[in-house]
Amino acid sequence: MTQERSMAVSEFLSKAELLKQGAEARVYRAEFLGQPTIVKERFPKRYRHPVLDEKLTHRRTVQEVRSILRCRRAGISAPGVYFVDYTSHCIFLEDIVGSSTVRDHIASAQQSGSCKDLEQLAERVGQIVAKMHDEDVIHGDLTTSNMLLRGALDDREATLFLIDFGLSYISALPEDKGVDLYVLEKAFLSTHPNTEALFERLLKSYAASSKKSPAVIKKLDEVRLRGRKRSMVG
Repeated sequence: MTQERSMAVSEFLSKAELLKQGAEARVYRAEFLGQPTIVKERFPKRYRHPVLDEKLTHRRTVQEVRSILRCRRAGISAPGVYFVDYTSHCIFLEDIVGSSTVRDHIASAQQSGSCKDLEQLAERVGQIVAKMHDEDVIHGDLTTSNMLLRGALDDREATLFLIDFGLSYISALPEDKGVDLYVLEKAFLSTHPNTEALFERLLKSYAASSKKSPAVIKKLDEVRLRGRKRSMVG
């Protein structure tokens, strides 16, 4: 039965549109049960022992699904999970139709000079990341490419989604949350030049929204300091 299901998934993917292939997974777009769907397929790593690879890949798939469901239960916007095949390591996810990445939105706003819009967006991002961390979900790859905005910010129906939880895990440790923020900061400032003030606004929003922010911000400062020391040595 398991083998038959995996063969059915493989046949399904052969007809789907391949969007991208990274080091860890392939991402497809398709229609599943009449719904626009994104399928994430983790493929075997030939350089790893097959048994170890299977265990690691299974664990990573479980962690990703768990993080998404935990976020959604907390009211954080993330793609719905339609189906998971743990044999082929495929996750069938809601395709957030009509959305654009926060990365593209910031680039567009910078070109048009709409700074007020960006300040509002930074505050929203800070609030959502704070809510995620209060649920002890560590995203692991927080970038503006892994956030989707659907609708205009001044519209009550506008929604900010977190996506791609492939490196996520559950942790209550302030240091893990601080590192998560540090990853976001490095990605944010390298992708969007001259946005230091904007990121500080994001952090203020995070600090005001999170019940556990003092310890996390303290750890972020420590991680920043370690990063600067490594840069000086390098």
